[in-house]
Amino acid sequence: MTSVPAQSAQNLLNEAIATDLLAVDAVIREKLHSEVALVNQIADYIISAGGKRIRPVLVLLIANAHGYRGTGHHQLAAVVEFIHTATLLHDDVVDESELRRGRKTANALFGNAASVLVGDFLHSRAFQMMVTVGNIRAMQILADATNVIAEGEVLQLLNMHDPDISEERYTEVIRSKTAKLFEAAAQLGALIAGASEDDIEAAAEYGRSLGTAFQLIDDVLDYSGQAEDIGKNVGDDLREGKATLPLIYLMEYGTAEQRELVRSCIENGDEEHFDAILLAVTTSGALDYTKRKAEEASARATQAIAGLPDSTYKTALLKLSAFAVYRNH
Repeated sequence: MTSVPAQSAQNLLNEAIATDLLAVDAVIREKLHSEVALVNQIADYIISAGGKRIRPVLVLLIANAHGYRGTGHHQLAAVVEFIHTATLLHDDVVDESELRRGRKTANALFGNAASVLVGDFLHSRAFQMMVTVGNIRAMQILADATNVIAEGEVLQLLNMHDPDISEERYTEVIRSKTAKLFEAAAQLGALIAGASEDDIEAAAEYGRSLGTAFQLIDDVLDYSGQAEDIGKNVGDDLREGKATLPLIYLMEYGTAEQRELVRSCIENGDEEHFDAILLAVTTSGALDYTKRKAEEASARATQAIAGLPDSTYKTALLKLSAFAVYRNH
């Protein structure tokens, strides 16, 4: 699989919505402010870590692709980023992660209690911002999304250390935990632009499929990436006892010896045998299978926006769906 240079993909997005991104950053900085110094410190630490900011970018690109010329999408993009950041703070505590985006996680630096509470602050600030937007439909989309994401987090927790998770059940986790916020972001972009119901649903399908592709490639990179590229420790999923799609495939189609090794590692969160697992997922076709599933999701995303009129924004969305699959981070 050929990777898309991160810089070229980011440049494409930045060129299409450079002014919008600056406006969103300004909203984020303004709304991060709190009278409590520790809230400011942790929130600023997380936001300043950067990242791809795909979810707010989706709001901006979809809105512009539908001809929107207002400023309401800046607020909605910031709301989506706050919700995403809050989930990252909570995720890292639950997963006991120590590295994200190449830096220490907030929980590793400031402690679990502070991270959880600042995550709560970001969630509540996001809902304050939703109210100021004054769009009931937008509030419904975001409220539903946050609820589904929470359910996805609990479902993933129930799946931890369970080697018998089916592909169908794992796909449900992806749809809830990851793809739902992508879906909501794309819907919001179409909604704020006054798009038709059909176009709003098409945007939702684009976001849902894009988010699925991103997560599946994350699963691949956890076994084939480099820590300096992916911004976290390679093998974290195995250490946390997560049965992601490469391991689910191996449990279904691997040899008896491979299945027993996977079962033991998932049940015990054992990364001591990471090299053996890596060899198994590579030689069994598990990574190739996961990549194919990601490519299928990317193709669905591309098809969903086929009806959009040609523009620099549509081109960026098409490039983004390709980047979701052909990337190294």
